[in-house]
Amino acid sequence: MSESVEGILARLKRLAKEANLPGIEEGTSYGSLALKVGGKSFVAVKNDETVVISIPIDHKEHLLAMAPDIYFQTNHYVGWPHLPVRIAAISDDELKQRLIDAWTYRAPKKLISAYRSQAFSRASAR
Repeated sequence: MSESVEGILARLKRLAKEANLPGIEEGTSYGSLALKVGGKSFVAVKNDETVVISIPIDHKEHLLAMAPDIYFQTNHYVGWPHLPVRIAAISDDELKQRLIDAWTYRAPKKLISAYRSQAFSRASAR
């Protein structure tokens, strides 16, 4: 059974919050609900089965080979820095890591530096 688009967005927001990603805004990207940073979408809810993450083009093949049951590509996304994800097939831990990667790919450098400093401080405090 597929989740609602709103339910998927709520999951994305929860995982982004758990990852302590700063500067996130809700918005739309090409008509789809999306999470943005610095005005740029880093993940969008395409439909009730698929989200699309931002990813460097040279990282796509690795994920496609690593987990073809989760990640896939259509002709529309070939040559573009975006990768569709089967939302029902991905665990929260894996999705959280993909959100961190996508956020880092799209966020302004100043925000990335602040995030990494904050993450380093949290790790040092343990």
